[in-house]
Amino acid sequence: MDSTNWMAEGNCNNHPPETFFPSDGVGVEVAKKICLTCPVQERCLNYALANRIEHGVWGAASERQRRRILKARRQALAAAAAA
Repeated sequence: MDSTNWMAEGNCNNHPPETFFPSDGVGVEVAKKICLTCPVQERCLNYALANRIEHGVWGAASERQRRRILKARRQALAAAAAA
């Protein structure tokens, strides 16, 4: 599994953890804005996708967005396999 040393470089280290586990849409938008300028945003998102993390905002993507990304990837693989 991927090392998580990169997490120490994330913008999230400057905010309380609960910021990235919001209970409403406004909180999700606040967390996503923090992520947008993060130097490890892509690694964070890929980590959450690879580990199927279901809760919170990771790599500027909400739970719903990550589910959509995974679904799109599955569909793309299925389409490629069928071709």
